[in-house]
Amino acid sequence: MQQALLGGGCFWCTEAVFLQLKGVTHITSGYAGGHTTHPSYDDICRGDTNHAEVILIDFDETQISYEQLLNVFFAIHDPTTLNRQGNDIGTQYRSVIYYFNDEQKQQAESLIEQLEQDDLAIVTEVSLAPQFFPAEEYHQNYFAKNPTQGYCNFSIPPKLLKLRSKFTELLK
Repeated sequence: MQQALLGGGCFWCTEAVFLQLKGVTHITSGYAGGHTTHPSYDDICRGDTNHAEVILIDFDETQISYEQLLNVFFAIHDPTTLNRQGNDIGTQYRSVIYYFNDEQKQQAESLIEQLEQDDLAIVTEVSLAPQFFPAEEYHQNYFAKNPTQGYCNFSIPPKLLKLRSKFTELLK
């Protein structure tokens, strides 16, 4: 088993997408990259902690590779907007890849270089994984628990459609 720590906007959205992938065994929504310990959702929303909303992905590398996870990551969010995803604005929504080892760092940087060759100005931060703080329980598996929530119904279905059209071979 390996882990990936990614932030691509709202963690409800990224979690809902990555849960669809074979080899992903568990996801924990949380916060990372800021200067406070044990932040709450309210702390994050105030925008003064510098934490990003992230998901910690446990995955079986015999079923899905880290590179495949990164390909999905870059396809389902906009890595060219600084501190923003759609209507969500703030440092907590930044595009970030926190790596656990040199191999993950190299794969992330290599993929970003490839994307930039297509004239994309990637603003995704690539940094060593900091301390991770799990979000409150009600954030975990949020979309499955709240399928009629308005924000989720607006934001998540387009991401799932993109996932299903581009990555059918990776779906459970």
